[in-house]
Amino acid sequence: MATNMFPKTIIFILFLTICQGTNAAIKDKIQSDENNADTDTNSEIREKTVPDLELMQNRNQHHRMMNTIQSIRRHSKTKRRMKKRYKCYVCESSDCHNLPEEASHICTNALQCWKSRVRDAFGVETVSRGCTTQHDHLPFYCNNYAHSSSPKKRDTSGQYNIECCVGDYCNNGTFPELPPLPNDDHDATHINSTRNYIVLTLGMFGALIAIVMIVCVVLYIRRRTDHKRMVPSRTKHDQDTYYAGDELLRVTSAGDSTLREYMQHSMTSGSGGGLPLLIQRTLSKQVTLMNCIGKGRYGGVWRGIWHGEQVAVKIFSSRDEESWKRETEIYSTILLRHENILGYIGSDMTSHNSSTQLWVLTHYYPLGSLYDHLHRSALSHHDMAIICLSIANGLVHLHNEIFGTKGKPAIAHRDLKSKNILVRENGTCVIADFGLAVMHKPNAPLDIGSNPRVGTKRYMSPEILDQRINLNCFESLRRADVYSFALIMWEVCRRTISGGFAEEYKVPYYDVVPSDPGFEDMRKVVVIDSYRPSIPNRWSSDNLMDGMSKLMRECWHPNANVRLPALRIKKTLQKLAEASSDVKVGYDGEIYV
Repeated sequence: MATNMFPKTIIFILFLTICQGTNAAIKDKIQSDENNADTDTNSEIREKTVPDLELMQNRNQHHRMMNTIQSIRRHSKTKRRMKKRYKCYVCESSDCHNLPEEASHICTNALQCWKSRVRDAFGVETVSRGCTTQHDHLPFYCNNYAHSSSPKKRDTSGQYNIECCVGDYCNNGTFPELPPLPNDDHDATHINSTRNYIVLTLGMFGALIAIVMIVCVVLYIRRRTDHKRMVPSRTKHDQDTYYAGDELLRVTSAGDSTLREYMQHSMTSGSGGGLPLLIQRTLSKQVTLMNCIGKGRYGGVWRGIWHGEQVAVKIFSSRDEESWKRETEIYSTILLRHENILGYIGSDMTSHNSSTQLWVLTHYYPLGSLYDHLHRSALSHHDMAIICLSIANGLVHLHNEIFGTKGKPAIAHRDLKSKNILVRENGTCVIADFGLAVMHKPNAPLDIGSNPRVGTKRYMSPEILDQRINLNCFESLRRADVYSFALIMWEVCRRTISGGFAEEYKVPYYDVVPSDPGFEDMRKVVVIDSYRPSIPNRWSSDNLMDGMSKLMRECWHPNANVRLPALRIKKTLQKLAEASSDVKVGYDGEIYV
């Protein structure tokens, strides 16, 4: 190293000698010029121009040489300093000197040593020691911006203090201190955090409310679309406005067999059941369908509004036109109206969604069918007597013929069951669903169709299941209705409270056939095995229930000729009600409703 420094020292001494000689020459020149200042002006100005230029050049040269010398000195000093390397501590303890070797790390070949204290945005302070081994890193560690905040991001801040030093192990000892944390910064940080939580919560609730509103709007639009699709017409109190408006959906007659063509042969002008023909042709335009209340093999039953009153709308599909025709014809029969027969309003044929719909409008009963009523509640003796006697009254009116100029023919229901009997609010019942009914017209064959085994299989009589029924004899159809009525009486009595107990509702033959039995299933049980619904033994201790059980046995007898007629059943029920103290009977023999 001494060998390398010797040439540089010699060069430096030579430069210094040259600069001193030049300075002495310049000073002598200036002194001689001042001595000749008394010469005349013209010669002085003429002779002084060249020396001044030379003097300025010498001064500039002198300054450049001095700057070069100072730069060489600084460069030499920096080189000497850059070549100097130190050892530094790397630990987090306040005194790294007394720590064991495995806990204290030493950084070698360092340009500078440093120790620091850093405070993050949450006020947590951390300390560290280290070293800088590269010249490029010096400005980042050892600058003069102590206690400065770090570059701020969103809602974050921090402070740090770094002390740099030169020398072996100079970064030992206590760490630099930071100024105390201002309370307003902490409060601001807390306020910012609280505000962020509030904004996040409001955002979540806002998104949830938006989703709920979107779902509600979608459901509302879908409901309105379904309502418009299902409701082909609207009821209006002002009929002139209704028929003049173009915004309403008009219902037109459709199909080859229109209502007008059919009514010309089977409808009257109002002397029988239902409305006059002219009014019936506009029924579908005056009814608003509200909701579906039942479905069957023929279609569905809807609750509708007609002139502010609730009505039941039975809708047939076009493939069930024969059932619609038969039911319309039965309901339109003269003198059919009876308190225990479903009230008929009218029929109509409409077009909806390019398909034909056949409507039958009847009275509406909120309690629904007897099947639903028995599921909901148990019955007292009085309730049971009212239900059975009202069904018997309706059956008598159907089966009996009324003679006269315009009398009523005898009618067989052929599909009597608890689902086809509706319950009024006063507890009495009405018979409904005449889609399979048959009228007995004098001197005319029975119109029963090609298949005699129609109706509900569970309620079919033995002669229908065995195909021994005489289809040309109307009395055979009436006796089949009596068998079905016996099963209905069993369903009602089973739900009647006797001895403080009532069985749960069950359909006939629930214990021997599946839920949807076939013809062979019912034929084996009813015809071959001669099985009938079981009667509880405790009914024998109740006079009314014992009499009802005897009446059932006579009505579901295997021999159809032994079964009681409907009128005999009605009188027997009246006698049983009069003999029971639990049934309230008036002086005229009628049961109080």
